[in-house]
Amino acid sequence: MLSAFTALEVAASGLSAQRVRMNTIASNLANQRTTATEEGGPYRRKDPVFEVANLDRLRGPSLEDRGASLVRVREIAEDTRPGVMAYQPGHPDANADGYVEYPNVNAVEEMVNMITASRAYEAGVTSIETIKGMARSAIDIGR
Repeated sequence: MLSAFTALEVAASGLSAQRVRMNTIASNLANQRTTATEEGGPYRRKDPVFEVANLDRLRGPSLEDRGASLVRVREIAEDTRPGVMAYQPGHPDANADGYVEYPNVNAVEEMVNMITASRAYEAGVTSIETIKGMARSAIDIGR
């Protein structure tokens, strides 16, 4: 059986991962028209890559943590899809043919991702509130 502290740690790792996801989505939306970056070329959409961190491996095996896992952000990966080409011969970033490559950011896709991340974050907050309530009830029983 998981302790309340382990359950809180698991839920908190999910909150942290979703916060990184929401920040990455916000960055994508903020840069959806950025045609020139320091690296050269247009901004490339980014996505966090999550991984599972098993508590048994992090702390060593214990009965209370058996089977519990944390969520970690392994990396922030660039999306490899091509950007959108637009014919704008007067644009300073236009190529020899007059086309400008805009970032591969789709605002609708990003908003769907933001809603999903927001709902996952809300679910994590709800689970933390539930864990806290259960711990309070257990303390009250012991009195």
